[in-house]
Amino acid sequence: MDDFKAVVDAEEKMGAFFEAHEDEFLKFDRVAHKLSRRPDLHAFMLLDSLVPGDDYIVCSASHDEIFLGVEVGDLMKVATEEQLIDLHRCGVRVGDYGLEMFA
Repeated sequence: MDDFKAVVDAEEKMGAFFEAHEDEFLKFDRVAHKLSRRPDLHAFMLLDSLVPGDDYIVCSASHDEIFLGVEVGDLMKVATEEQLIDLHRCGVRVGDYGLEMFA
């Protein structure tokens, strides 16, 4: 139960952070140090550098959304505010199932 609460708390905290920076959503031109010219690829590379993994970064997809295989709590432990804003600039957001992006 404590693990579930920690996940929910982390997602709510990051959701509130993204909401406070809503004017940065999908503003990839504002990313200072681009790892790629593609916003989605930049987000994937940044996420992998922050929370390395051995599995697919896209863990699921729906009609027009992709769901990312990075735990919000793990990301929040290592990311700076600027890195989180850059992810938001790439279209990363928090949804019902963790991190997601529009396809």
